[in-house]
Amino acid sequence: MDDQENDDDLFRCAICGVAEGDNTNLTSQTNLQTNATVRCGHMFCNSCIDRELSRRREFPCPICNTPVKKVTLSTRSLDDVQCEKDTSWRRRVMKVFNKIESDFPNLLEYNNYLEEVEDIIFSIVNEEANAEECKTKIKAYEEAHRSAIVIRQSQRADEERAIQDRIASEQREAERRKREWKEEEAAIAKTKRKFKQESAEVLLGEREEVSAELKAAQMQGYRNELKRQRQGKSSVTNFVSPRVREPDGGMKREKKLDRDLYLKRQAAGGGMKAGDLASQERNWNEAVSTLFERIMVQQ
Repeated sequence: MDDQENDDDLFRCAICGVAEGDNTNLTSQTNLQTNATVRCGHMFCNSCIDRELSRRREFPCPICNTPVKKVTLSTRSLDDVQCEKDTSWRRRVMKVFNKIESDFPNLLEYNNYLEEVEDIIFSIVNEEANAEECKTKIKAYEEAHRSAIVIRQSQRADEERAIQDRIASEQREAERRKREWKEEEAAIAKTKRKFKQESAEVLLGEREEVSAELKAAQMQGYRNELKRQRQGKSSVTNFVSPRVREPDGGMKREKKLDRDLYLKRQAAGGGMKAGDLASQERNWNEAVSTLFERIMVQQ
């Protein structure tokens, strides 16, 4: 409950306690301004600001006694002001302290260098006691290492330019592939329409058959066929039937029948036709002889 009350106090005037957007005054709506200093950040309404600054150039914040000046007042929140301030000083400091990892013998020294740069930025942004000392250190370092700083800045600019060129090249390549894909889709749609048209003409008797190119395109897939035609290859494909799997010993020709083997097959009924009377008589004789053999065996 106390935390909620403290949060509500942050969005009220530190002098009169009026809230943001209060319209109890029918003439105007209350707008608050923030004292955008690190140790304050409290808000004040326009009426209290005009009243206090009309008497003096600055007045103390009734909550933290931080001086409130006209130049430190802003309609933005303290977080927005601090973020903008951090971005601005970080850009200025990194422009001077622009060494990279390859400039150091080991990773530990490079990390210590980065930590020192972050300490400088934090001290300046948050207005620490050594903020002026850090600003003086930045100027002294810039004057002492001006040539090296300029060289590293030019190298960084070249790297950024190379990155931008690579990005532009990739974008052009993506646009080219997209353009080719659209052209290919349009060509496929055109080929399909042409195939349907010729098929309808064949059904109506206006032509004998569909052209060989369209047949090949349908059988091979329109996309593959268009790619083959674009590469200059023949659109007509010669289909080869699959080979019969050969036995382990290879394909062997059947041996010619000699006279003895031929006579044996003839005796076994190989020379008789299936519907011939001789074959039927033979089958009847075999059945009768087999029946009498079973009767004799049972007796």
